[in-house]
Amino acid sequence: MPSVKDLRERIRSLKNTQQITKAMKQVAAAKIRRAEQAQKEARPYADTLAEMLRDLMAAVSSVDHPFMKPGSAGAPVGVILMTADKGLAGAFNSNVIRAGEIFAREQKNNVEWYTVGIKARNAVRRMGKIDRPTWPVNAPSKLDVARDVAKRVTDDFVDGKISEIVLISSKLVSMMSQKPETRKMVPIERAALTIADAAQGAGPHGDGDTGKPKGTVEFSPSPEFVLSRLLPKYLEFTIFSAILETDAAFFAAQLLAMNNATDNAGKLIDELTIQMNNARQAAITKELLEIVGGAEALVNG
Repeated sequence: MPSVKDLRERIRSLKNTQQITKAMKQVAAAKIRRAEQAQKEARPYADTLAEMLRDLMAAVSSVDHPFMKPGSAGAPVGVILMTADKGLAGAFNSNVIRAGEIFAREQKNNVEWYTVGIKARNAVRRMGKIDRPTWPVNAPSKLDVARDVAKRVTDDFVDGKISEIVLISSKLVSMMSQKPETRKMVPIERAALTIADAAQGAGPHGDGDTGKPKGTVEFSPSPEFVLSRLLPKYLEFTIFSAILETDAAFFAAQLLAMNNATDNAGKLIDELTIQMNNARQAAITKELLEIVGGAEALVNG
């Protein structure tokens, strides 16, 4: 049985750990509010961009752009694996990495990795893959990161080095749930931009237009030209939105993990306190018995 001194040291250590987890919980709570605010500010742009793409897709018959054509046959699939830079968030990073490993097995490991986030980079290294350029999630400008990633994968796709561009990142379902999501971004299929509205039976404003062009915008010099310029922006902003969502999902997962860690530390402190009190009581009882036994020995002697 541990001594009173050992139990006291363990309790002190747990209290120090509990203070750290409480502080991290408060930091995560503050940062997730900022991350959610960034998502809300980006949403109007995303809605407008998707609406314009739907109008353009419906207005043109064909577009001479690499994103609308099949990739190079036999080339590996380009996978953008996106995680957080740090841990201490439960299974947040490992779930995304596991989704990437499953996708790679389905493709018979014929994939090229583009990692966003330090944890993703480390995971790819553990797989024994050659190091490729990696980008941090917590960069000063997330939009610049999205542009760099989009440019790199676009260049490789156009050059025939990869056949598709697939994004694997975390989706923020709620504060209690974050799930990995696998999305094929390039080549872009016409139905991909309207299938969500068709499933709901309404357009982006809920007016029942199911993604049909409104005919209120004139494009110059031509819809085909505008669409060819807009498709790269669509890829950039999809990656940018994924970075923002990964950021928010990470802090939500960390908030939950640190809350659980704080509660578990409190339970362990209570259990160890009871053990320490029992050990102290046993030591006192033993001393009393020794005193009584000594006194009786003196009287009988």
